[in-house]
Amino acid sequence: MSAPATLRLTTVEQEMLDGAHGSAVAMAMRIVAGVARAHGAQRLLEIESAHVDGGLYHGRAGLEFARRLADQGGQVAVRTTTNVGSLDLLHPELVRADNELREGARALMEAYRQLGCEPTWSCAPYQLSHRPKRGAHVAWAESNAIVFANSVLGARTERYGDFLDICAALTGRVPDAGLHQDEARQARVVIDFSGVSAELLAHDAAWPAMGALVGEIAGTRVAALTGLSGDIHDDLGDDLADGLGRATEDRLKALGATAASTGGVALFHVIGVTPEAPTLDAVVAAAAPAADDPDDVIDTVAITTADVRAARDRLSTGRAGRLDAVALGTPHFSVGEFAALAAAIGDGPVFADSVEVYVSTSRAVLEVARAAGTLAVVEQAGARIVTDTCTYVTPVLRASATNVMTNSGKWAWYAPGNIGADAVLGTLSECVASARAGTVVRDDRLWS
Repeated sequence: MSAPATLRLTTVEQEMLDGAHGSAVAMAMRIVAGVARAHGAQRLLEIESAHVDGGLYHGRAGLEFARRLADQGGQVAVRTTTNVGSLDLLHPELVRADNELREGARALMEAYRQLGCEPTWSCAPYQLSHRPKRGAHVAWAESNAIVFANSVLGARTERYGDFLDICAALTGRVPDAGLHQDEARQARVVIDFSGVSAELLAHDAAWPAMGALVGEIAGTRVAALTGLSGDIHDDLGDDLADGLGRATEDRLKALGATAASTGGVALFHVIGVTPEAPTLDAVVAAAAPAADDPDDVIDTVAITTADVRAARDRLSTGRAGRLDAVALGTPHFSVGEFAALAAAIGDGPVFADSVEVYVSTSRAVLEVARAAGTLAVVEQAGARIVTDTCTYVTPVLRASATNVMTNSGKWAWYAPGNIGADAVLGTLSECVASARAGTVVRDDRLWS
């Protein structure tokens, strides 16, 4: 067995480690270098940006860590956006929290602001301005942001989380390991969706269900998805198709977020669509199976319409009948999703008084939707807007809301365990119809 590789630091990196750039950077570099050695990395990579997931308040440890870096004068070295916190700072009355949670959450969010992070408080930093280019090395945390950056944007990030993400931001460095390297980005499983009906693929509800299948099949492996390229009828309209045909950005967002939740997917390639996958050979050629390593075999799995429906049903722990709430925006609602929701609402009746309807989004998208007029349509129908946090991690829904409809596979996956609410996964139109009726409304003809 060969000896482990030795991590080689540049002069500047060694200075960071030795404290020449301040005690906060030295502390951060000790952590980054330690992780690099654990992964056998021989060097560190410079990054262009970071997205920090440490703003959710889970107790005093996270707050003390961020405060220590801030008190020592730490400042991020690269552009750094913030994931959601545990409060909606714009609508604080929406969060049902005790004083300890409120004070701790607010202090934690302020500590990250003091460190120089942008107070975006969004799980979808890629929707407006923070979009690294293909091949750019970044340090992104939050599972859906990671998979979107790697897959849809073609940037390169490993699965960074608390507290490595802020350490990478302070040093501007990450280990040269994992998905930063070419070989690790090759697909180890091929999932073929050509057996799914074109009618189902033309509707958004299929994509989180397909994401659940990707997560279940791939686990933590890189997946290549076939049968999803080409143009078919898109009822969102050509102007929202992002030039991707059936695989719009919002659909890929939904697929990736669910795949990262039900499995541990950090990168998928949609053949003929995503930037690194013009052909299947481009993403599997370097991953040819080794004769002496059965774990290196490339699996191929064919998916049918029935498989997609079964995945939807596994995500639906809720029941038919009375509906308590509707939760949209996990990941955060985009400008296009606001437009689609406004179109689905149209000039129809408002939502039933018995149903709470929440739309989670970022501050930046909220302002665009306000200017476009789609926000007004949504609010006039009775929806409440949540910013800076998400309803499946923060106590926003009333405690009695146990049967909740959502169009988000990620929300459906996490909410039962996080907040004790059962989910019914449906289309955006079904969510609107159910919110008006006060009961679960679903049309299963599309899934047959």
